[in-house]
Amino acid sequence: YMTDISADKNDLTLYTIIVFSENLAGVLNLVTNVFTRRQLNIESLNVSASGIEHVHRYTITTYTDEHTVQTLVKQLEKKIDVIQAQYFTSDEIFVMDQALYKIATARLIENRNISKAIRQFDGKIVEVNSTYAIVSKEGLPEETMELYKRLKDFGCILQYVSSGVVAVTKSRREELTEFLELREETKRLQSNNSDI
Repeated sequence: YMTDISADKNDLTLYTIIVFSENLAGVLNLVTNVFTRRQLNIESLNVSASGIEHVHRYTITTYTDEHTVQTLVKQLEKKIDVIQAQYFTSDEIFVMDQALYKIATARLIENRNISKAIRQFDGKIVEVNSTYAIVSKEGLPEETMELYKRLKDFGCILQYVSSGVVAVTKSRREELTEFLELREETKRLQSNNSDI
């Protein structure tokens, strides 16, 4: 992970950058290198298949200013395998995080407040054995972190992992679909013109 020690997060905005690319080896490295060159820390990174065949989606969060994120997105879109990159603020997207918490079973049994906290945060105990219990929680990133802090205060956390943010835009337009349709139409027209 990269760090930007000089910047104070209080002066910056948390942006979510969504990148669509061809499903090819090495694209993740190209994408993260753009952040490295700008000395931006990646707070969260999630890569998955998109709803479009052979297209992958990268959801990345970082604290920065608007000028830097605009430049970052332009640099990402210059990469040959990147189809589209966009940035969003928290009011333009809906985000979700999933977390798993491995907790000590002995602590869970001896302190009823632990299971009470898990229920309070809408967590689910998905496995229990004599050594550990696994708790699953999905929700806003702040919510999954709050449950982590609560369980840590109880001294029962053995392991914690978060999926990283996944996000969908609140826009009524599906810009990637429109972009790909326009690209196909342009290719078709160019093909027709070359046939003449």
